Amino acid sequence: MKLSNVDAGYGKLGVLWDISLEVDAGEFVAIVGPNGVGKTTTMRTIAGIVKPTKGEINFMGKRIDGLPAQQVTRLGISYVTDEGNLFSGMTVMQNLLLGAYIIKDKEKVKETLCKVFDLFPRLEERKKQFAGTLSGGERKMLAIARGLMSDPKLMLVDEPSLGLAPKLVLAVFETLKELTKRGVTILLVEQNVNTTLKIVDRVYVIEQGQIIQEGSSQELRENEHIKKAYLGIGEAG
Repeated sequence: MKLSNVDAGYGKLGVLWDISLEVDAGEFVAIVGPNGVGKTTTMRTIAGIVKPTKGEINFMGKRIDGLPAQQVTRLGISYVTDEGNLFSGMTVMQNLLLGAYIIKDKEKVKETLCKVFDLFPRLEERKKQFAGTLSGGERKMLAIARGLMSDPKLMLVDEPSLGLAPKLVLAVFETLKELTKRGVTILLVEQNVNTTLKIVDRVYVIEQGQIIQEGSSQELRENEHIKKAYLGIGEAG
């Protein structure tokens, strides 16, 4: 997936300026930065929810900017929002099956469900439970699992650590890492920079709607701006 010189926003309000980034098959890539700088807008633009005003988005050899969100999903891009967008009054199983709505092959759905329960055994235990009664960590897991039910080639995961205790954050990140080992490509948006740099392959840093730095996790862990601005390392003043 590749963004080339993309501008995007909401009406007359510009949010993204000349964004270029690339995620190769099998990679685990993150976008980090402060609140309100365009991280989520980047994800929403890739997912087809926000239409870019300039630039191109290409996915598996096909230009997808301008396509409706449902068509983007059918091409193999799954978007897990920061809120999860679960249906609280429906069971875990019903939420999961909703995630597979674009798959018409019932055997394929059963196969994917087995893979999801293998990855999230807690969800299988709670498959008849209403989503609204799950803990915060379980709801995050269900949101990710539902995103997997469409058998995506690329998952966009927005702020999975939001509202979680540190121990649960680590569990969610380890689950995402396991997904990449199983062949799922992931683009992650996250404010928890410290944990992110320990687990992803590459990172883009966005500030004020523009990408200001990019590199491997190791490179950015050693970068002075990142250490001072995001990791709390370095001399004050």
